[in-house]
Amino acid sequence: MEAPLAERIRPQKLEDYISQSHLIGPNGSLTQQIAKGIIPSLIFWGPPGTGKTTLAQIIAQESKRPFYILSAINSGVKDIREVIEKAKQSGGLFTAKNPILFIDEIHRFSKSQQDSLLAAVEKGWITLIGATTENPSFEVIPALLSRCQVYVLNAFTKKDLESLLDRAMKTDPYLSTKNIKLNETEALLRLSGGDGRKLLNIFELVVNASNDDEVLITNDRVFALVQQNTVLYDKTGEQHYDIVSAFIKSIRGSDPNGAVYWLARMIEGGEDVKFIARRMLILSSEDIGNANPTAFIMANNTFQAVSIIGYPESRILLSQCAVYLATSPKSNASYLAIGTAQQLVKQTGDLPVPIHLRNAPTKLMKELGYGEEYKYAHDYTNNFAEQEFLPDAISKKPIYIPGNNSRENSIREFLKNRWKNKYGY
Repeated sequence: MEAPLAERIRPQKLEDYISQSHLIGPNGSLTQQIAKGIIPSLIFWGPPGTGKTTLAQIIAQESKRPFYILSAINSGVKDIREVIEKAKQSGGLFTAKNPILFIDEIHRFSKSQQDSLLAAVEKGWITLIGATTENPSFEVIPALLSRCQVYVLNAFTKKDLESLLDRAMKTDPYLSTKNIKLNETEALLRLSGGDGRKLLNIFELVVNASNDDEVLITNDRVFALVQQNTVLYDKTGEQHYDIVSAFIKSIRGSDPNGAVYWLARMIEGGEDVKFIARRMLILSSEDIGNANPTAFIMANNTFQAVSIIGYPESRILLSQCAVYLATSPKSNASYLAIGTAQQLVKQTGDLPVPIHLRNAPTKLMKELGYGEEYKYAHDYTNNFAEQEFLPDAISKKPIYIPGNNSRENSIREFLKNRWKNKYGY
């Protein structure tokens, strides 16, 4: 069977690698390590289809090391030990013979499976390169994480994706023989979601669906063909992010029916319960926040519970939490507030802390007036004393704007009662 397009045009040399210039560009953090062949154990963290496997293979080739691949989906401790035994026969620490063991989706390994790697990594029998789409801080055990350097791979940019299409048309033995007219690329790029592998799968699907001498690619044609062939992405797990996106948007949109349907799709697909619960925990703060603070407690308790229960029972807890969040009042005011504050910091720089708010641990600081005019709120009526808490340059700047819901309307009244017209509440 012919290999997929993404495999056929996979780059073999570093200079052919597209994207991730922060890692492998002229000043990239990995560039010198690869050139010297002194490669530490690494974790590549990034979305699907961003070249994690390819980069690992190129590193092995450039450093002339044996290369072993395991997938956490279908490998166990026995497979790990077999590779380690082979590695132990082949040489010492950071030599040309020191093999690279690449583990795809390392976040799917259990604690005991990850434990089985520790000695080999520590003694230098192997150089581990793990690939994960999940935050390693959550999914890789601390003992292993401390022995690895973590590098973040970014989703492909529009320019990167267009370069991939151009390479496919020019270098692939099959596509280079076709007369392809790429009239529109918006649908291809949008459906790929920054995933290079997904982009090439869709592109190949569209090209193969045409029996004409000239293959005309338009947005309408791409959308029509992908709608007919959505099962293509189920088989390779590439709908993972599309489905969790639908799940989150259903909860945000206050539809428990959509939320539970997409939850069931993830459960039936064998999705990690902690992944689902973590997304709900984030949503409880981002999309509900102070409209219903109990939502955060509910989501956090759900995350803790499913971490120790697992399937099949955890599906009940996940469903209860999803329904609760979907039927909760919504507010993104806290989410918007921190975004506004961060943008303000970028625009205004390091504004000085007002003198009355500064800490005064030394006699000199007290003599200079640090903290002198600070009003201790509990000494005043209603535990409130009007004073300035922002630097002068941004005084009166409203950052938190309460949402329009019963609880935050009460917060608005509280703030208006305290601050009168200062912040426009």
